[in-house]
Amino acid sequence: MGALSGPKQDRSRATRQRLLEAAISCLSEYGWAGSTVSVVAERAGVSRGAAQHHFPTREDLFTAAVEYVAEERSAALRSVVAAASPIVGPARRYVVVTELVELYTGPLFRAALQLWVAASHDHSQLRERVTALEAHVGRETHRMAVELLGADERIPGVRETVQGLLDMARGLGLATLLTDDRARRRRVVEQWLRILEGALDR
Repeated sequence: MGALSGPKQDRSRATRQRLLEAAISCLSEYGWAGSTVSVVAERAGVSRGAAQHHFPTREDLFTAAVEYVAEERSAALRSVVAAASPIVGPARRYVVVTELVELYTGPLFRAALQLWVAASHDHSQLRERVTALEAHVGRETHRMAVELLGADERIPGVRETVQGLLDMARGLGLATLLTDDRARRRRVVEQWLRILEGALDR
């Protein structure tokens, strides 16, 4: 019995994982309104019944998706740390800033944004989970940015400058939803690097 339950549990976990990945993909492509349980199930390659076995309601599915997005964004943030770790000097700050901007301009951020919009009109469990998890991700991102940039927040203005960097990255992510603005984004990032250098090296 136990030997049989292992593969079955593995298949169940794999199905759940596919559904969560499909939910994020659908949110990023179709938005909240277009991301129904049926659409997600089709994208995941499972039946609607199988999807509802794991997530009985749409709210259950996307509440779990909120947590999955938070975990994946945290993992992406850790990859920023890994990318920057072996680099020193001014090049390190360039890598950190560009990687942080990429974090806010990729599909995970687009999916998170759709969840924010949905949660802003929702007063149930979804809104609570989005608010709590976004606060957690925001704190973790700020902490990591401070550490990676070597910022001393005891210096007046440094904390606000780091937060401004993250707000700028978020704004670039919003702009990317509508247009491919890589050229403008590069100029903005270069200017923020100059601002950071001035603030952090005082």
